[in-house]
Amino acid sequence: MPTPVRHPHRKPKTFGRTAIAAGVAALGLGGALLAAWLRRAPANPAEHAAPDLAPARPHPGPADRAPEAFRPDPTAVPTRAEYESLRPATLPVT
Repeated sequence: MPTPVRHPHRKPKTFGRTAIAAGVAALGLGGALLAAWLRRAPANPAEHAAPDLAPARPHPGPADRAPEAFRPDPTAVPTRAEYESLRPATLPVT
């Protein structure tokens, strides 16, 4: 089959390719703008700053104790279910 001969003064028809490329570029830009807009969504009001986790705060030493709310009760008696949940996982003996 012979290749089609183009007239020397006629420009190739590339409007379709240009339109597709412009559409893809517009979709990409729209997606980037949507991602940026969603990323700046307001923070959850239930969350709060944790000053004890700030990078500038020094690490606790061996003499420092946990806050009272995070200390376990030394007089609490564990239930049977708690004992069972702390049991090490072992393979069955065959």
